[in-house]
Amino acid sequence: MTANYSKIRRDCAAARDAFDRARKEHYALGAFNLDNQETLKSVVFAAKAKKAPVLVEVSKSEADALGLDNVRDLVDNYKADFGVEMYINLDHSPTVEDAIAGITAGFECIHIDVSQADHEATDKDIIAKTKEVVRAAKLTGALVEAEPHYFGGSSNLHTEKIDYAEIRKTFSTPQGAKMFVEETGIDTFAAAIGNLHGKYPVPKVLDLDLLKQIRAAIDCNISLHGGSDTAAHYFVEAVKIGVTKVNINSDMRVAYRETLEKVLADNPTEFAVVKLMDTVIEAVQKVVEKKIDAFNSAGKARL
Repeated sequence: MTANYSKIRRDCAAARDAFDRARKEHYALGAFNLDNQETLKSVVFAAKAKKAPVLVEVSKSEADALGLDNVRDLVDNYKADFGVEMYINLDHSPTVEDAIAGITAGFECIHIDVSQADHEATDKDIIAKTKEVVRAAKLTGALVEAEPHYFGGSSNLHTEKIDYAEIRKTFSTPQGAKMFVEETGIDTFAAAIGNLHGKYPVPKVLDLDLLKQIRAAIDCNISLHGGSDTAAHYFVEAVKIGVTKVNINSDMRVAYRETLEKVLADNPTEFAVVKLMDTVIEAVQKVVEKKIDAFNSAGKARL
């Protein structure tokens, strides 16, 4: 563990306050995935420039590559150095054990995603394991996020078109959302309204009327996963309705890779790649800043 429980509890309480402010003031916290220190710097620089509160997040593969305690330390160091309001989300934890590891490491937000890891998981299993994480999170006050269904797509560049007839089968329902929130006691419900992980050759279409119905049915936070490659006007309306968290990954990764490939091609004799990374960081920062504007979170940081 990288910090004592008193500090972790203070950080978690601050994160809860940030979500409460977002709900009251109609903006969303951008949750931006980290692949490395460079992407963290991109988010920090964007948060600083826009004076916006942000979440950074790692999923299982990123957590394994970087280490939970290392992520916690990096984020704390950059928060102190740059004076930004920033929290950490453990995204798509496949097991209760993984989620509890994030709680112990001091992450303020924990997403337990039983159905993503096991598409055959029953409703009973998903509810039971989610409740277990909710109980464990009471130790620090971390916010727990979950959903009762498999969420489509992957954080990659897809070549297939979106089959909305199939995707609609996984849409959230107001009744299902209400039941799941009441059964589990989660803090944040991950809604499925046409949002998909990854980038596709056709635009994503979000069902905002369904989002309004879900918002009316539950009183906890609502998040949207798969925010990449989505028209900004959907986010403008979603935060008015009451979404308080939007996940962004693929848009950042595409900007990172495409820019890195260009600077490497333009500098064939430079083998100290770290000297080329400022351009890459700037490209990803621009992506993050555009999302912050769409989420209406610019100027909302509390330091």
